[in-house]
Amino acid sequence: MPSLSEPLILGELELRNRNIHAAMTRNRATGSIPNEYNAEYYTQRVIGGAGLIITEGTLICQQGTEWPNAPGIWNAEQVSAWSKVIRSVHRAGGTIFCQLWHVGRLSHPDMPEQKASGKNVFAPSAIPARGGRFNLLPGIPGYVTVCVLSAPPCLDAISRDAQPVPIPDPRDLILAYKNAAQNAKQAGFDGVELQAGNGYLPHQFLDFNCNQRTDHWGGSVQNRARFTIEVIRALIEVWGYDRVGIKLSPSGGLNDVGMPLRDTVDTFSYLIQQLDMLKVLYITLVRYLETHDPKIGGHLRATPHDVLETYRAHIRRPYLFLNAGVSIGEAETLLRHGHVDAVVFGRLWISHPDLQLRVERGLPADIPIDFKTVNGRPGVDPGKGYIDYPFATGMLS
Repeated sequence: MPSLSEPLILGELELRNRNIHAAMTRNRATGSIPNEYNAEYYTQRVIGGAGLIITEGTLICQQGTEWPNAPGIWNAEQVSAWSKVIRSVHRAGGTIFCQLWHVGRLSHPDMPEQKASGKNVFAPSAIPARGGRFNLLPGIPGYVTVCVLSAPPCLDAISRDAQPVPIPDPRDLILAYKNAAQNAKQAGFDGVELQAGNGYLPHQFLDFNCNQRTDHWGGSVQNRARFTIEVIRALIEVWGYDRVGIKLSPSGGLNDVGMPLRDTVDTFSYLIQQLDMLKVLYITLVRYLETHDPKIGGHLRATPHDVLETYRAHIRRPYLFLNAGVSIGEAETLLRHGHVDAVVFGRLWISHPDLQLRVERGLPADIPIDFKTVNGRPGVDPGKGYIDYPFATGMLS
């Protein structure tokens, strides 16, 4: 039976092992332009044995997110910069997918990138998310929309009662995803992953608490799943089904999403069955974690359930990856029993650039993370806490 160190034939790609580097927003780009720090970080992880790199969330269009230094892939300058990152990864023998990201209602109209876009903060419905922390804005506001740009006057003061703007025609954003996928292909990526979890735009369409549309993009399970399915169709048009993956977090919690258990299971079972029929390359399921279950309004927000047990039977064609809180030992057990095809690690890769080499040599992954430097901050060396974690002694000799 397979182990983490065994190769995986992933469609047309041959991965050298089943240890996948998760997408993690680290806020290290130069504005929205990838740079030499990103290239060094990903190349280190390839040298350290990663079977597949999934990039940090990469914005498909200009958005005012909480991450002012999150990279994008909507213009030529970004494509050129990503090409340099990708060449470095490929020279080191790696495989890299671009995670396509739209945060929907989780932007703020006062963030510089949102102002520069000249567009509203769009969401499926005019329902703001609770939470958020925009550290660069006066008063450190949360997720609100100050005004509708098409309806003057625009208020200068932050309105705590303001709402996101319902997307007039979701097909416009589906086109933005498609354009980003084309840019990713031009840059030289090996494939793309749709970020459809963690409360971001596709997840917002799936959840009836933030999608209360009355057109064919909302209401029934089939309608709420339509946006995600149509985005996947658009990505497949660009890449083919064997280069398109998707990330789902059915338990919700993060960014104020989550439905009652029965509705959750019905929604994600239907979606996964449709993704199976579309023959996407892989589906990453994110497990429930207490650390990803915020208390909102005095209550925990997520819908805890065993995503592997609940949805595994619906996944026949795509490869199944599992993410969130998986230890090395548990990963080996899951692989050995055929429950998953690969395991996606996040935090372990932060402080161990040589994680897979440690697995192969029986060395512990015991370097603690400096959480103060996980995310880039103004005035702090971008390399600190990003590319300065050491390889094990003698690992590169």
